[in-house]
Amino acid sequence: MGYKRGTRRTFKKDFRAKMKITPFIEEFKEGERVIIDQNPFSQSSMPHFRFKGKIGVISEKRGSAYVIKVNDGDKPKVVVTKPEHLRHAG
Repeated sequence: MGYKRGTRRTFKKDFRAKMKITPFIEEFKEGERVIIDQNPFSQSSMPHFRFKGKIGVISEKRGSAYVIKVNDGDKPKVVVTKPEHLRHAG
């Protein structure tokens, strides 16, 4: 019963996929909408898998990580993660 229990297929990447440096150095602005998409190449500051695919709003930058406000059902939650686990939401 660990933190990443049941995520073997969820975090799977194609074995031919290459790690790109672009997601690690991407910049986001406060108030921007982002999609949480865990990158299995980097386990540091990976958000919980229940937030996979959720859309949130960046509230602040904390060091090299970002603070994102996400609604989990009807409850507001705060996720702190690095930019490699985020994508721009259109």
